[in-house]
Parts: sequence; C-alpha cells; structure tokens
Amino acid sequence: MTETIVAPPKEIVDYLLYSRHGSTNAMMEDYLNRLRRDKVDRPVIFVGMGTCGIVAGAANTLTSVKNYLNEKNINAEVVEVGCIGLCAHEPIVDIQLPGKRRLALSRVKGEMVENMLDNVLNYEVPTYNVLGQYSHTSQEAWEGVTHLGDLPFFRLQHRLVLKNCGVIDPSSLEEYLAHGGYGALERVLRNYAPSKVCDIVEESGLRGRGGGGFNTGRKWKIALNAPGDEKYMVCNGDESDPGAFMDRAIVEGDPHRLIEGLAIAAYAINSGKAFIYIRAEYAVAVERLRHALEQATQAGILGYNIMNSGFNLSIQVREGAGAFVCGEETALISSIEGKRGMPGPKPPFPATRGLFGRPTVVNNVETLVNIPPIIDNGPDWFAGIGTEKSKGTKVFALAGNITNTGLVEVNMGTTLKTLVYTIGGGIKNGKNLKAIQFGGPSGSCLPEKSLDVSIDYESLTEAGTIMGSGGLVVMDEDTCMVDIVKFFTDFLQQASCGKCIPCREGSRRLHEILENITRRPVNESGHETLERFKGVLQLENLAEVMRDTSLCGLGQTAPNPLLSALKHFREEFEEHIFDRKCRAGVCKDLRVFAIDVEKCTGCTICARKCPTMAIIGAPRTPHFIIEDKCIGCGICFDVCKFVAVIIK
Repeated sequence: MTETIVAPPKEIVDYLLYSRHGSTNAMMEDYLNRLRRDKVDRPVIFVGMGTCGIVAGAANTLTSVKNYLNEKNINAEVVEVGCIGLCAHEPIVDIQLPGKRRLALSRVKGEMVENMLDNVLNYEVPTYNVLGQYSHTSQEAWEGVTHLGDLPFFRLQHRLVLKNCGVIDPSSLEEYLAHGGYGALERVLRNYAPSKVCDIVEESGLRGRGGGGFNTGRKWKIALNAPGDEKYMVCNGDESDPGAFMDRAIVEGDPHRLIEGLAIAAYAINSGKAFIYIRAEYAVAVERLRHALEQATQAGILGYNIMNSGFNLSIQVREGAGAFVCGEETALISSIEGKRGMPGPKPPFPATRGLFGRPTVVNNVETLVNIPPIIDNGPDWFAGIGTEKSKGTKVFALAGNITNTGLVEVNMGTTLKTLVYTIGGGIKNGKNLKAIQFGGPSGSCLPEKSLDVSIDYESLTEAGTIMGSGGLVVMDEDTCMVDIVKFFTDFLQQASCGKCIPCREGSRRLHEILENITRRPVNESGHETLERFKGVLQLENLAEVMRDTSLCGLGQTAPNPLLSALKHFREEFEEHIFDRKCRAGVCKDLRVFAIDVEKCTGCTICARKCPTMAIIGAPRTPHFIIEDKCIGCGICFDVCKFVAVIIK
C-alpha cells in the first residue's frame, strides 16, 4: 500500500466534512481539486493492486514503475488502487499527466513498463495495450483513444457500489472525504432519528444482497424495536462461493465506503458495537480494512461522541477460517462468539435474539455499501432504479469460459444475455454457451434458452434459481454437466457442518451416486451394477428430502445444482448411466480411446508410454488400442504429435 499518515490532521478532516455546507477558500478548493485528481502538477501513476492484479503480476509491475522513476529521477506520484472490475485485463496501469485525462493501459507486465512510460511521459499514446481514457470536462483528451465508458464492458454498467473501486486510493481517508465520503453519515447523525433512517432505507426498496432478498429497512426496524439494552450490527464478508469475489474487491478498493454504510446501519438500530466478519484468506482486504478503521478512529469518525452527535461506535474485524457454512448468519454469529460455526434453528431470528443473545442485524458487504448513496440521493432515487420489486443495481462476478472475466454492476432487470454477451464479451474461443451456474454452488444450472431471463429476484425464482450473492460461472459446450454437478456436490458435502443428518448424510450419498455413474465399468459385477442403478433411482427423491428437512439454507439449497441439471440436461445423465459415455470427454473413467489409422505414422511413442501395454503395432505402421486393456488414462492422447489418438 502507498505510504500515508494513518489519519490526516483533525482540522483537515473537519474541513473536508463540514466545508460542504458553506463556501470554501481558494487554497482549500485547490487542495480538494488535487485530492480528486481534477488537477495534478506532476505525473500520477495508478497501479491496480487488487488481489486479481497481484496474481496477474501487478507487484512486479509496481516495482518496475518505482525503479524506472528512481533511475530517471522523475518526480511522480505512485498510487496503489483496487480493481476496476476488468480482471481479464490485469495488471492495469493508469497514468495521469498535468492537463491530460487519465489514461488506462491493460496487461502491463513488468518488462513493458519502461517503453510504456517512455511513451506516455512524452505525451505519446503507446501503440499497444491501450484500454481507454477517463472522461473529464476540464482536462485535455488523448487523441484517438476511446473513453472507458464507451467500451462494451462498461457502457451498460451502472456503477453505484463499484463507483470508487480502481479509481481512488483506498488507503487515503482524505481522498475518500474529497469525493463526498462520510457525508451521508454526517447527515444522518445531525438530522435523522434512528427510526427515520430505517424508514428511508425501507422506502428505497433495498433488499439484502447476500441472497435472501429480505427488505433491509424492515429488517433494521425489527432489531430497532426489539427489547434489549445492547444491540449489535454485523457485516458478513465471509464470501465463500467458488467464483465469487465481489465483497473482496469492494473492501480492497473502497474500505471507507463499507465503514460508512456499517456506521449508518449501526446508528439506525441503536447499536454501539459492530463487527466485520471477513475471510482470513483475504489478506489484502483485511489489511486495507484495518488501516481504514484505524484512520477513521483517529480522525474521530468512529469512537466516542462521533461528530459531536452523542453516538458512540466501535467496529471490530473478526477473521473467519473459511468455512462455507459461516455464510449463514446464525453460523457466522456462533463463530464470532468463539464457538464452532454451526447454524442454529430459526426462529428466533437474529434480529430479536442473535449475537450473545442480543438483537443483531447481519448484512453483507454489498448491502451496506448501498446505504451512503441512498442517504445522499434519497429513497425515491434508488427506488427509481431497477424493476418494480427489485430495486437498485447488483454486482456480479463473471467467471468461467467467458471473455471478460471480472466484476460488473448492472441495473436490476438486465437480461442474462446482456450480461454474458454484451458486457462479458461472449464465450471464449468462439465456442457455444452450454450453461450458466447462477447463485453460487447452491444455485442452479441454467441452459442457453434462459438467456432472456431478467436479473431480478422474482424472475430468477420463476426460472428455478436464486440470486445468491452474485457469483456467475459460464460454461461452454465442452463442459460435462454431470462432472460440474459432482464438483458442486462434493464442495457442499465438505462444507456441511454435519449438525443435521439430512445435509450431512444426504450430500455424501448424492456425491457417492454421482461418483458411481462416472466410474469406469470395467470389472463391474452384476451386484455393483444393480447398486448403481438403485442409487440413480434414489437421486431425485433424496434431493427432495434434503431440501425439505435440512436445518439451514446450505442443506436446503444443496440439491439445487443436481435438480436443475436433471431438469435441463437429463440426456447427459442418461448417457452416463446407460451408455457409459461422456460426450464432453471430461469424465476420465468413461473415455474410450481409438487411433485414427489415416493419421497414425507408427512413431510408437504412444505404445512406449502406455502403462498397460494396450497399444500394439509395428513401427511405421498404424497402431491399435486394445479396449479391454485400456484404463483410459489418456497418456496416448496427450503424447501423440499427429492428433491420431481420438476419443470415441
């Protein structure tokens, strides 16, 4: 992270907070312009240092940038920012020169830095890896460079939650304040009673973004009106869905926004103590969050008598061990209490009896980050975005076989087709779409014909899936749906806390049955065949029992991938069961290899590598595979230089 003072002097914080209500002098106005990068007097180089950027090599890029500036003795500012959302193009480096607009460059590896900076610092646009330029009315545009907002990836997005991510310095409290940060908290503390804040959020129509979709303001009112001398506000940052990384990116790129939303929520329910429960694996996010909390506390934005309002609030970070079940609010509460993360029965709901037996509200990161703009712009503004019953925007993590992997934020009501093909850039390598796993591991596999479904709570329920937290995995034509279901079932089986029998034993049995139908049939006895078919007949019934009798949401939704795949891709299951065939060639035990005699040159490499000597043939003549001896390992397929080995 960039080196900064932990917190700016209190007079600067006071000015940035309170100058919004009156006139500003020329000197402070100039200071604000520089914080907002409206005006710079030296080059500023922004390096995307979110986790996705670091994995793509951004740390080497950052080192190369600093080395270049030192060697050339150039006076420039280097700023580490979060992810702008376009993870497929990381590492991303932005450069802003005095008088010019901020220029974004993609896939900037360390070895490319010297040539890139040589060009840009001499006011020349590089001929490669130019992503686009930011819009700004008072800065000169780069000729021939597309505006970022005009790119297909950004054009249809409505960035409310992700507004600051990848743009501002997440380690700078001053910069957040200069962009209007903590103004909503100040407005709430000075003008509204807690019940009024609950009314505003309820009127906005904001629903929980963690998957449940319950009206947030209504949930707060239950806790506010619940008897108790102590109440707790909890932020659920335990993001554990495979392929989901929305919360991580938000915390890494804009931690003060989360703190502001959490503080407003705590005030709304009369809570003086709040917790942020976040995965310990999110090292960058945890570091930036702790840094931001320390800044806010030292600046008087958190702590005792905040902004002279009489409201006291302390926020603690609790790091989770990565248990998937702790995404469920009662299991999360148990973990914060120091117990094993296991779900409890409901009712009573946490809003009336939660953490340490006190009224507790649990909201996820995205829900809380929506709060400041609702306060700033009013409930009617937010209610005017989205659909009749699903208001606002939703952040999604695009993953899988899609061209533009990354984070996107769209209005509720946007179609899946727009998300996948317009914003996401379509399927990689020009292949066809097969399915979309929507709603995380407990969501459903939707076929291509579901692309016209709009993204809102009601439409997704009608389509047989759930909103979830926002993970969206795209699968192409080479995907085996049985294998995908087996993966998610295995994940959920391992994630089960084991407390209730339907989930613990049901998920294990589902996985066993799926393993049996993807197992190689060689040497299978009649008894084993009968057991396999008996298991297959139990699949749907077992899934229904799990859904009806499991204690918490994990077990109740664990059968969703299987049931949805059976509904839309039953023929693939039947092929695995009756024909012992995997059309995608993914299930290794069901692969049958053969040699194309027209392509085989008799080089003998496949025969020499075969571990069971199942390949015969004389040198320089076509070879053959003895199926009874073949174990389907695929070594021959991998080593053949002439593409002569094929999967039947």
